[in-house]
Amino acid sequence: MKIRTKLSVLFTVLTAAILLVFASLVYYSAYQNRENEFFKRLHQETITKANLFFAAKVDAHTLQTIYKNNMETINEVQVAIFDTNSDLLYHDAADIDAVKETRQMMKTIMNRKYIRFYQGDWQAVGLLFTYENKKYIITASAYDKYGYSKLRYLRETIWLMFVCSILVIYAAGRFFSKRALKPVTEIVNKVRNITASNLDLRLDNAEGKDELAELASTFNGVLDRIENSFEAQKQFVSNISHEVRTPLAVLTAELELSTYKERSVAEYKKVISNTLIDARRLSKLSDSLLDFAKASYDPSEIGFKQVRIDEILLDARQKVQKENPKYLIDIHYEKEFETDSEISIVGNEYLLNVAFANLLENGGKFSNNPETTVEINFKEEKVILMFSDNGIGISNEDLELIFTPFFRGNNKKFAEGNGVGLSLTQKIIALHKGTISVSSEIGKGTIFTVVLPHL
Repeated sequence: MKIRTKLSVLFTVLTAAILLVFASLVYYSAYQNRENEFFKRLHQETITKANLFFAAKVDAHTLQTIYKNNMETINEVQVAIFDTNSDLLYHDAADIDAVKETRQMMKTIMNRKYIRFYQGDWQAVGLLFTYENKKYIITASAYDKYGYSKLRYLRETIWLMFVCSILVIYAAGRFFSKRALKPVTEIVNKVRNITASNLDLRLDNAEGKDELAELASTFNGVLDRIENSFEAQKQFVSNISHEVRTPLAVLTAELELSTYKERSVAEYKKVISNTLIDARRLSKLSDSLLDFAKASYDPSEIGFKQVRIDEILLDARQKVQKENPKYLIDIHYEKEFETDSEISIVGNEYLLNVAFANLLENGGKFSNNPETTVEINFKEEKVILMFSDNGIGISNEDLELIFTPFFRGNNKKFAEGNGVGLSLTQKIIALHKGTISVSSEIGKGTIFTVVLPHL
């Protein structure tokens, strides 16, 4: 069921329930008023006829004649008079006797002095009447034909108005829900036109302060992130293609040249040495891309546990120095720590090892004097790591793009690389809810500052 129809139905049902309660209260009030008013009229006419019978001395035949004549035009009250011994003294229509008096009824009237009750649809009263110090029991009954007719007309009117109101309310609900959901329809139509080829399209309903404007604004934000992801993916694929194609092309060329003619052992060794260098470069690139993919996982899919930063740094130093024995890496603390929690964080040991190894390797790779210093400091809520070197430095233009995947600045002339390391490091640090910043001066060195929240 569409929201428009659902809203119309819910609005109609709710309004119908309210109208039904209101109509029921009106009908019940009218029913009670008719009943009370007719009982009062019965009581008054009973007293009037008793006075005619006792005080005015109107004979029974005359009273019965009046009753029979009035029955043809109005709902005349049928009165019966008894003495305290339950003997009948007078009855307007003994042959009809709508009340059907019994001795138990007489006894109840004697005790309670006044009662009111129903005999089928006929309303009846019984009262104790005193005349000249004698007590008499009088009953009176009548059928409120006019009152019941008014109630029936009221009931029919209420049902007719109820049905008509429901139809009008449903139609109004459909109309106003269509007006209210018109922006949603426009959003749906616009979204249908957004595909992978035109992700630059945006919804026009983002202006305003209502919920639909908030929805459109949120969706535009999602589109911004998707577009950025698509662009990053395109750039990533393009860069991967370039980075992978180059070593493969060199490998192929080296091997093809070696097959053109017979060569000496020394020449073959040189070819093998060159292809081995390119193969290692390709292997390192593939490892970096795999690590980049791992760092791009959903954080909920990555295993986190309590780890010590200094232990990971020592492992990263050992890994870097194993591959580059000439690199000198010094790790020291700004101050002593009292508990392990001060130097520990919740993180993924493998990814942090990769990030720290990239920073340590960069410190040695781009330095004539391959020496890197790591300073460990900690405060109340964070661990601060400073990776500093005395290398060639980074220009201000390159600093703005240094964390961009596959970006290589002017330092590519100094050492080989693939431009994945720093972008991978930034992604890993961000994954651990930390930050990384860089400051550098040409010819004096570079400092990377990593801030991570500890336990």
